[in-house]
Amino acid sequence: MRRRDFLAGIATASSLAAQPPKRPNIIIIYTDDQGYGDLGCYGAKDIQSPHIDRLAKEGVRFTQWYSNSPVCSPSRGSLLTGKYPQRHGIVDVLTSTAQFNVPGLREKENTLPRELKKLGYNTAAVGKWHLGSAKHSRPQQQGFDEFFGFFSGWTDYYSHRYYTLGKGQSEIAHDLWRNDIEVFEDTAYQTEILAREAKAYVSRQTASNPFLLYLAFGAPHYPMMAPEKYLSRFPETMDHDRRVHCAMIAAVDDAVGELMALLRRKGLDNNTIVYFQSDNGATEEGRADHQGRPYRGGSNAPLKGFKQTLFEGGIRVPAILWGPGRGIPSGRLNRQPGVAMDIAPTMLKFVDPSVGMAGQIDGIDLAPMILKGQPSPHEHIFWNYLQHRAVLHKGRWKLKGERQGPNEPLIKIQLFDLVADLGETTDRSQAEPKITKELTAALQQWEAQTLSW
Repeated sequence: MRRRDFLAGIATASSLAAQPPKRPNIIIIYTDDQGYGDLGCYGAKDIQSPHIDRLAKEGVRFTQWYSNSPVCSPSRGSLLTGKYPQRHGIVDVLTSTAQFNVPGLREKENTLPRELKKLGYNTAAVGKWHLGSAKHSRPQQQGFDEFFGFFSGWTDYYSHRYYTLGKGQSEIAHDLWRNDIEVFEDTAYQTEILAREAKAYVSRQTASNPFLLYLAFGAPHYPMMAPEKYLSRFPETMDHDRRVHCAMIAAVDDAVGELMALLRRKGLDNNTIVYFQSDNGATEEGRADHQGRPYRGGSNAPLKGFKQTLFEGGIRVPAILWGPGRGIPSGRLNRQPGVAMDIAPTMLKFVDPSVGMAGQIDGIDLAPMILKGQPSPHEHIFWNYLQHRAVLHKGRWKLKGERQGPNEPLIKIQLFDLVADLGETTDRSQAEPKITKELTAALQQWEAQTLSW
């Protein structure tokens, strides 16, 4: 080799080495009312979820991961803002109306997509929004370039209409949109058209520009509906509601498999991080049951409680992080506590260690915990939903109580040792008065700080 060519080769290699690494694509997959026991990788024997299970096998599966709320709107707000619900302003399920004028996320709220756009990302939201249908709260005013989906808490899976039933409630609204343009796809199955749109978006992306895709499935939230091609995978001898529930998850799992296959075909898989989570635990609401009974189609096993409660079954959720090409460990089980509001700051650190969420947030960067196996940085995690209160201390001690008003004392106090008693069967508050007192004080201090922020 001539000396000139040799030196040119060194210069080229040095130039490439000096270039910053490509920023990773990010895909966030959110399901609705999927319980802790509703995936094969979390122990379910009757579910078929091979594609999501593969994400767990090739990535990190969290066993003590939490939603910030036992219901959907606050949970979603925390995921995107990195804040507790009381601080991003959505503390309960938002209403759904035919006028599509419900305020949700505040105007110019700082969100993960808004931060990523500053770094040159393309951003898209596909699926359930439920963070406000008023103009200022919609996806394109909250950092997303594109939106396809619905604003309401749920829609019929075939007609794409939201409807309320009961005395004095007869409002019916069609709710399917591409950006701000209403689109009609009657009889098309919701999960499949969301999968189609997600794949179409990824198909348009190139390796030269990073992207964020927030894919929020409506399933397996009621109304419980699934095509025969998914139902037929499960025996007719199964409990009817469980069979439909499993079929709806199978449809989601197929969609995840198709999306991952597309990433591999396009050569984007080695530069993509995928995060999967349910918004809260499985429900027991009667309107999900085909006979109006307390619903048991979803599973939170082995946890106690359901959606709308602060028992573990309401807030501990399946969560998986995948990205072997970006250094995410493969086949790792992470038993440390984390919570949805940690995702925004953690993703930003994966994108660029020098950047973070603007403004004051509550979420913490979990990259050291995920990549290096360090302990969770959370001393406490707090919940405040309606009259319900809870605080988790170092992943073990959980204090649960109720407060009837902001100045009312905490009542119905219970203390659980989640290490020894995952099912929350034994109240330890009398046996551990010191811990009970300390956690009560920590909760009161946090509530005072939250109200003053």
